[in-house]
Amino acid sequence: MKPSKLACSLAPAVIVACRVLSAFAFVSLVGLAGISPGRAADSLGAPSPDSLGLSTDEPSATSAGDTQGIVAIVNDHIISRYDLNQRVKLVMVTSGIPNSPEMIDRIQKQVLRSLIDEALEVEEAKRLDLKVEQREIDQQLAQIAARANMTPAQIDDYLKENGVSKDALISQLYADIAWNKVIGQQYAPLVTVGDDEIDETLKRIEAEADQPRYLVSEILLTFDNPQQEAEVMAGAQRLVDQMRQGAPFAAVARQFSQSASSANGGDIGWEHASQMPAEIVPVVQQMTIGGISDPIRTLNGVYIIQVRNKQTGLGPDPLQDRWTLAHVLLPLTPDAPDALVARRAAEAQKFISEFKSCDAIADQVKQFVGGMAQAPRTVVFGQLDQRLREGLSKAKPGDVLKPVRSQQGIEMIAVCGYQADSGGAPTRDQIENSIYSQRLDMMARRHLRDLRRDAVVDIR
Repeated sequence: MKPSKLACSLAPAVIVACRVLSAFAFVSLVGLAGISPGRAADSLGAPSPDSLGLSTDEPSATSAGDTQGIVAIVNDHIISRYDLNQRVKLVMVTSGIPNSPEMIDRIQKQVLRSLIDEALEVEEAKRLDLKVEQREIDQQLAQIAARANMTPAQIDDYLKENGVSKDALISQLYADIAWNKVIGQQYAPLVTVGDDEIDETLKRIEAEADQPRYLVSEILLTFDNPQQEAEVMAGAQRLVDQMRQGAPFAAVARQFSQSASSANGGDIGWEHASQMPAEIVPVVQQMTIGGISDPIRTLNGVYIIQVRNKQTGLGPDPLQDRWTLAHVLLPLTPDAPDALVARRAAEAQKFISEFKSCDAIADQVKQFVGGMAQAPRTVVFGQLDQRLREGLSKAKPGDVLKPVRSQQGIEMIAVCGYQADSGGAPTRDQIENSIYSQRLDMMARRHLRDLRRDAVVDIR
């Protein structure tokens, strides 16, 4: 197994803070994950922090904790009320969960549990003398910026608009990178996938070719003892309630799921019933497309499942179609006068009427003061927000989707290219990557469970 094969791999050669990177991609319509709840209903664009500055030592609990109280002590690490409040805000602006006192109260326990886990992960990295370098932070921030289709200054503004401290982002990013290093060093060398395993998987897929298969996304919440089970089940139900009320499944998965699939918004691809935990199968078989399950108790923890599509056979899957899109922005301040908004709207219509191809998009947008166009990016249809999918379903290369007004200005999506999914069985490399990732994920969860069991955690 070559670690570079894996997107968001835990392997040592590819240390990617996928949870944070993907969470910020959520805020961008073009960033594959949805529409920011803090903006107009159809807003585009997204944040990505600039280089916020970070020492190569563990981020501090922040001095604000001294004046705002302590919510938990994890071995020798203090989690302050300020830390918790800031992380809750970060979760709100990247998950689509409404920012209300009731919702904050509902998710605080789950967020605190994440902070406790991160403290243990960073502590373990320090024990193993694994350091997070400034260049690694910068690399991940650069990836966030690229995927979010925003400038560093716009990320900074977005965080400030939503009352989120830069330190909340940095601490989450730091913990992800540190933990990936731990798992990469301790377990990645131990994982092997044999040719016979790949052959066996291919045979099973061929044998089940005429059986229904399901395009599934998951959220996994684990617990370590019976006392935690009731709390985790209750937390899972709260997440289900929020997603059924409109919070995007993928964005919630990125922030809360404890499975490796969280990096991809919970997407685990197409699976036959034989590939799923036994407790999940009857639930999935009864679900409608787009449905979200109630919490499901299994040996691994509590699952929440979304069925995104169903299919019999190995034919093409429209949700795997690939679209190449470019994001265009005509800047406006949120409080711009109506006359200026109208002028920008007219400019947007002019842009659409003159649009010829994405090759000339950068030059075309220059005729408008402050106009910006991001380089075209290829995206998977099934990973896009439902509203963007609806727009693309009626579009073709060369079209520009309907302009929308956001807090940043007038925004548009230009359709640069399209490639339909060809269907068929997965390749040997895809099967190898899947088995490898599953095993590494299992080892990571077991190691974190052991760290929790041995830790001294005082929740105030």
